This record gives sequence, C-alpha cells and structure tokens, in this order.
Amino acid sequence: MRRLQNRFVLVPLVLAVLVAAWNLYVALHAHGVVAGRVVEADGRPAAGATVILYERDFITQNERGRTTTGPDGGFRFNGNASHLVQLQARQGALRSARVTLRLWFRAQDARLAQPLRLGPG
Repeated sequence: MRRLQNRFVLVPLVLAVLVAAWNLYVALHAHGVVAGRVVEADGRPAAGATVILYERDFITQNERGRTTTGPDGGFRFNGNASHLVQLQARQGALRSARVTLRLWFRAQDARLAQPLRLGPG
C-alpha cells in the first residue's frame, strides 16, 4: 500500500488513466457527424436550403460536401474527417455568414450551437 502512495507510481498511474479516458471519449465521439439548423432572418426554419461544408487548411478552403435542409431546417453531414471546417447556407439570393467550426480531434461529432441565419447575400 505504501508503494502506491509514492509519487513515482501515482503520477504515471494518473496519467495512464487520463490518457485511457481521453481515448475512450474519442472512440465514442469520432463518427464525423456535423449537424445543425438553418433559419430565415425572422427565425423560421429554412426548408430546402443548401448547406455547404468547406474543409480549411492553412491557406485554402475546399468544398467537401453539400446537403439540403429538411422541413425543420435541420441538416447533417456524415463522414467529416477534418478538425477545422466552415459551414455556409444558401437559398436563392440569401446567404448565411460562413461559420468556422474548430474541433478537438479529426472526425469529432459536432452540432452547431447557433443556427445558420440566412440574410441578403
């Protein structure tokens, strides 16, 4: 019992537990799902809007996917492998601002906290 209270045993043991917990969290939350909602300027759901997912790197932004919102304005991308993406919604002449989503690890599941809001482009 006295050996377990030694800092040379306790510190590596705590670090090993933390690393194992982080790896378990990553394994359970790394499906590449990016989801959210699109609303019109007045807050109503924007059904049929196109949402574009851009993958960002140091100097470029490459389009990686497009999807259309459902009747509730919701959208979902599957298989995102990046840790830094931008999202933008479009519907006719209306556009949303590009929203940057920074993730802790590649393919992290994410849901936008605030909806993408359409406005004059």
